[in-house]
Amino acid sequence: MVGYVDAIAAPLRNTGQVKLHGREGFDGMRKACQLTAQCLDELVDMVKPGVSTNAIDKFVFEYGMDHGAYPATLNYRGYTKSSCTSINHVVCHGIPNEKPLREGDIVNIDVTLVLDGWHGDSSRMYPVGQIKRAAQRLMEVTHEALLLGIAEVQPGARTGAIGQAIQRYAEAERCSVVRDFCGHGLGQLFHDAPNILHYGRAHEGIEMKEGMIFTIEPMINLGRPHVKVLSDGWTAVTRDRSLTAQYEHSVGVTADGCEIFTLSPAGKFAPGLSD
Repeated sequence: MVGYVDAIAAPLRNTGQVKLHGREGFDGMRKACQLTAQCLDELVDMVKPGVSTNAIDKFVFEYGMDHGAYPATLNYRGYTKSSCTSINHVVCHGIPNEKPLREGDIVNIDVTLVLDGWHGDSSRMYPVGQIKRAAQRLMEVTHEALLLGIAEVQPGARTGAIGQAIQRYAEAERCSVVRDFCGHGLGQLFHDAPNILHYGRAHEGIEMKEGMIFTIEPMINLGRPHVKVLSDGWTAVTRDRSLTAQYEHSVGVTADGCEIFTLSPAGKFAPGLSD
């Protein structure tokens, strides 16, 4: 049985209890998430053939530091980079390196900036130059799946409704939903309760309540849903080497729906797509 607790009284660790945040928490998340969204906006013009993911990672680090924030992934459980850059068949947690991006690649860039103790977590897909129609379609399906999942967020509904909406749409588009990774509670902790599955049934999961804050971040594959983690202990790839895509927003449950904290200030959340 999952319990709920006032975030003000809750310890700063993952106890398995779901924290319910008030105005202070929502204000803190707005600021942190908007800084992350602004950073991701800045990357739109930077992502192009010939640019290395290390250069992108360096920008993320410097952007955070210049704005009084710190990248949450840096030195997190031994991870040594300020972002995750997942290219083509890399599902998530791709480690930035010196290899240049190539024309036709698609890359997910995942950034979490910590500002005044609050975690702003978001990721987007970026096309590298001209991409193939299959890649374009996958990005469109994944983006729409995220929006459909977010549309289910409201007090009284269960988290399974989010997963059902995402799974139903993605599979109807002949794609598959990765089951090995999920969304998560967020706030003054990077990863907190509850887990948000991107598949399931509407009557499953826990009841959503006003004040909950979590990410929704579906990973959608063109092929089968199965993934494997490489020997570096981080990089997850599709087993069949099919293309994969992911979009992520941080959201808070309000009295009558939800607030999306990581909306792009410049309307660039889905570069290459018609928002």
